[in-house]
Order: sequence, then C-alpha cells, then structure tokens
Amino acid sequence: MKNIIYILFALLFISCNSFEKKDEKIVELKTEKVFPKLEPNRYNVAFLIMDGTYNTELTAPFDIFQHTIFRDSIKPMNVFTVANTDNAITTFEGMRIIPDFNYVNDSLPKIDILVVPSAEHHLDTDLKDDIMLNFIKKVDKEALFVTSHCDGAFVLAKAGLLNDAVSTTFPSDIDAMREMFPDLDIRKDVLFVHDGKYITSAGGAKSFEAALYLCEYLYGKDIAKSLASGLVIDWNLDKVKHLVIEK
Repeated sequence: MKNIIYILFALLFISCNSFEKKDEKIVELKTEKVFPKLEPNRYNVAFLIMDGTYNTELTAPFDIFQHTIFRDSIKPMNVFTVANTDNAITTFEGMRIIPDFNYVNDSLPKIDILVVPSAEHHLDTDLKDDIMLNFIKKVDKEALFVTSHCDGAFVLAKAGLLNDAVSTTFPSDIDAMREMFPDLDIRKDVLFVHDGKYITSAGGAKSFEAALYLCEYLYGKDIAKSLASGLVIDWNLDKVKHLVIEK
C-alpha cells in the first residue's frame, strides 16, 4: 500500500512539473514580439506615441495615411507606431496601444515621414526627454517630412527642427509656445503650416486636414478627395485656412 502511495506522489510531482514547463512555454509565446510587415516601395510613416498621447491627433492622420493602400497607381504608405517601450502605452483618453517598434532597443526601418501627435506632457516633462528628442533629430536627418499636430510642435521646436521654419500649434497654446521659443516664427489663425519638410497643424479634428494636405501634395487632388470621401470628409484645400511657405 505504501509503495502505491509513493508511486502516486511521484506521478503527481512529475505531472505538476510538466504543467509548469508547459505554462512557461505558453508565457514565452505570449511575450514574443511580432513586428508589422512593411511592404516594399511604400513610404514608411512612423507615429511617435507615448503615455498621454491624444487620440485624435494620432488616429486622424493614421486613418488618412493607412487608406492610401486602397488607392491604385500611387506609392502608398506603411503606417506604424514607435515608442520608448515594448509595453502598452495609454492615451490621454484611456486607449491602450502596443507600440510596433521600440526606438530605444529595436532596429527600425528607414522612416520617410515622422508624425508627432500631441501628448499630455508636451509642454513640460516630455521636453526634458533627451532620448526622445535625440531620436527625433536622428530621424529628421533622412526623413522627407516631419509633421506635428497640436502641441507636438513644442517637441519639434525643442529638438531644434523649427529654428528656420514657420510653424503653428494648438490655438490656445500659441502664446505659450512663443514665450517658450521666442526666436521662432509661430503663426496664428491658420489650421496648418507647410514650410519645407515640416508640416505643423492646430491639431484636434483639423489633424485630418493636415494629413489630407500632405496626401494632396504627394498624390494630387483626386487622390486626396478620394481619401476624404472614404472617411466622409468634404475636402477642398482652397477652403482650408493654411499657409505654405515658398522658398
């Protein structure tokens, strides 16, 4: 009888260890990072996200740019997110997003267009994040366009990208930006400004307009109107108050 009990305990011990090993394997599979598939012959568009990112400034241009893959005879866009972490970031409104790339540790693809949506602390603590600012400076060296929405312009300004460019930001924060960066040319009463490779917008729902403008600049009016109609937006650039700096 004792032998039978010993055998049962031994089997139970082996079984428990076996389950533990299976559990460990399951955990490993869950934590394995999967990168997005980036198709060739497309613009690589990176969205810089962090805790406190505002939904609209992220999702509005993301929607516009992602829909380019459904249009023929153009060079469409690969859209993806980058952050300083592999963990989920939480937007200001509470949406949780797993970043596609960690710009601190991962090997990143060449970024053609960098989008900096506004975030909760873009007027204070984020401006002290040297790792983030250096990442933006590095991307800027090769990017075709660097764009910001709402207070994302503060981050571009802090990184020194707007030193020789006209820009704008969220309407009620223009005075704060002028005070913080007194040498910059920051304009009021426009929804977005295009100066060279930099496009800065007032943000909010008007982030759609700035994104559509870039698409019209790259692809022409017909494509821009098509993208807008797909999202039920009445698009006419002539009716959008904006500023293009000719150099």
